[in-house]
Amino acid sequence: MFYELEMQDYVRLPPSNFRDDLKKAIKERLNQRYESYIDKDHGIVIAVKEIVDIGEGIIVPGDGAAYYDVKFKLISFKPEIQEVVHGMVTDITEFGVFLNIGAIDGMIHISQTMDDFVSFSKMGVLTGKESKRVLKSKDKCKARIVAVSYKDINNPKIGLTMRQSGLGNLKWIEEDNEKNKEEK
Repeated sequence: MFYELEMQDYVRLPPSNFRDDLKKAIKERLNQRYESYIDKDHGIVIAVKEIVDIGEGIIVPGDGAAYYDVKFKLISFKPEIQEVVHGMVTDITEFGVFLNIGAIDGMIHISQTMDDFVSFSKMGVLTGKESKRVLKSKDKCKARIVAVSYKDINNPKIGLTMRQSGLGNLKWIEEDNEKNKEEK
């Protein structure tokens, strides 16, 4: 889920930025610090959205830089268990599928791709034995988040499934919807 968070931090502005527009210089420093920052509580920071307030600058003796107490808003993606996400297949391997869900890639184990026996071809395509459904790179899909791990904070892991009704390749979902309309 995407969130807009209001944060507060001290920003160090070196003397080389004293002639620059204050708001622009501070936003640039905040983007350098927070863009792609990953935290278990806040998720993955996408970008600093806006500066809300800039306090008085303080110059620390011996440093020469100015420090500003800044309130700002940022956009963050924090994956939630049971959340349904849309994404695009970026890679298919023998053990599963990698799905780009915006800020990060999630992984779908091969057993969680469809309700069918699945075979992997050397061309990077998964095929269902009975359904003959095919999953390949660049397919757009809908999946549910079933696991989130921040064990390695610089490389969080997202586990996904497509083995539930209404999930899977968007083409499959459309086919199922058409089939259900015909049966009624």
